[in-house]
Amino acid sequence: MTEELRAEFPILATTVGRKPLVYLDNAATTQKPRCVLQALADYYEQANANIHRGAHYLSRLATEQHEEARRIVASFLNAPSPDEVIFTRGCTESINLVAQTLALSGMIGAGDEILVSTDAHHSNIVPWQMLAERTGAVVRPIPLSEELTFDRAAYERMLGPHTRIVAVPCISNALGMVHPVADIIAAARRNNDSTLILVDGAQSTAHMPVDVQSLGCDFYAFSGHKVYGPTGTGILWGRRELLDQLPPWQGGGEMISEVTFERTSYNTLPFKYEAGTPNIAGNIVLARALQFVQQIGLPQIDAYERRLTTRLYDGLQSLGGIDILGPREGRGALVSIVVPGVHHYDLGMLLDQMGIAVRTGHHCCQPFMQSLGITGTTRYSFALYNTEAEVDAALAATERALRMLR
Repeated sequence: MTEELRAEFPILATTVGRKPLVYLDNAATTQKPRCVLQALADYYEQANANIHRGAHYLSRLATEQHEEARRIVASFLNAPSPDEVIFTRGCTESINLVAQTLALSGMIGAGDEILVSTDAHHSNIVPWQMLAERTGAVVRPIPLSEELTFDRAAYERMLGPHTRIVAVPCISNALGMVHPVADIIAAARRNNDSTLILVDGAQSTAHMPVDVQSLGCDFYAFSGHKVYGPTGTGILWGRRELLDQLPPWQGGGEMISEVTFERTSYNTLPFKYEAGTPNIAGNIVLARALQFVQQIGLPQIDAYERRLTTRLYDGLQSLGGIDILGPREGRGALVSIVVPGVHHYDLGMLLDQMGIAVRTGHHCCQPFMQSLGITGTTRYSFALYNTEAEVDAALAATERALRMLR
């Protein structure tokens, strides 16, 4: 990627002390290009109004832009219809929406099994535990292999007549490993075609193409802020027949067709799941962020970021005395490390003083960390604006920090 592209991200000119910022915390949130920042200003300067029911010009304009954003998201995902695209506040709310509506639907009962990968984010564990508490279902963790890759053999042994839901991340936010989602879905379908499958795309949507029809999942969720869009935005895509069948989750304006004190009838898709005034500006700007990514090309982004990741992985390995979680191959734009005798927070703080922004802690994956007998890791994660020079700067800073800490 070129310096011209980096110039589109004003925040990258930040200095930390006297050091230029090297931002390697992209798995937590990505920075925003000028076109996204401008789109936000344009909305509030030119089209700010509430949507769908206003008869005046600004309301019509805001409504047109908001529903065009839905069409852009549908195209990005290769969804059959924009009506299957639900705007949410993020991947967390998207998964909660599915879990809560299933709890209300009666489709999940006592003894049903919910399979969730061991390295899942808390937002892809806790909602299912809440569903299980309400229905008597059971959450079962899918183990990882000794190499910390998805254990396909163990997963297929777990599939059975009681498997009702399978929920997996496309890319592990704690490990960076790319899970074989297409194979996971295919195995679930062979076992029981009525099994519901949700894919957590929070860590993959900014890095590789998405085609929900080709995947064959029932639900796909992601957050806008991890794909160069604003915080507080997200998407749930779901198959129309399921979204039609499931009940609303929240009540209020927009999600209704008619309300009396005796009964309420509900709106059609997608508005059935969008109670109240949505994040109009955020949703419009999210669509602009997706267009930005598509203009560059997700296959090109993926290939470039993998080169950066491999360069970092090899460099960390050459330093010695570092445990890199997961193998070199089959990973996305993310590397997590553990340094025996060094606390991850101490390493992260020293790196910050050298201008290197990384993430430390359990990364909302406490069950996974507990399975490894650790409290957390130091995580380096890439975006399309990172460079080989930044990788080398991070490696030099890591080497220096470890000399200080050991």
